[in-house]
Amino acid sequence: MRVITLAGSPRIPSRSAALLDLARHWLEARDIVVSPWNLHNFAAEDLLYARFDSPAIIRFGEQLAAADGLIVATPVYKASFSGALKTLLDLLPERALENKVVLPLATGGTQAHMLAVDYALKPVLSALKAQEILHGVFADDSQIILNDQQATLAPPVEARFAESLQSFMRALGRNIHPGVRHHSVVT
Repeated sequence: MRVITLAGSPRIPSRSAALLDLARHWLEARDIVVSPWNLHNFAAEDLLYARFDSPAIIRFGEQLAAADGLIVATPVYKASFSGALKTLLDLLPERALENKVVLPLATGGTQAHMLAVDYALKPVLSALKAQEILHGVFADDSQIILNDQQATLAPPVEARFAESLQSFMRALGRNIHPGVRHHSVVT
């Protein structure tokens, strides 16, 4: 199985990217091939000027097409997901997430932003024809401690995060079609 992770924060380091790093380690420990992507893999000009022919955007699209699932993480700004992430998602083909399981993750300053994934991000993922969009995880900034080695999650978030990753694995297993050959992903 192959999974793409996409960090939708314009900042490095970021709490949302830290969640993806934890997810990547968890998946790789279970023999899942993970290709990590972040907004810094794309030239700002390519995103701003909607350059569909950008080599990075084409390569991302190819890897996404060959993947079984996507985990996307974003900070919540002004009650919605990252505008830079929206710009990237707008450059993907209409059916870019067809036959994909998607796990959304989000971070924000307060619990008041918890529903941003449901009313802002999930409709965009649905418009890209995701096969299944899981419930996901929201964590406020106080629940993720960043250090130079790895992020640490507060116990309630850690439990929800582990449960979401288990659900993601189960959904990936349901989504694998017998007899379908998956393409190699070149990184």
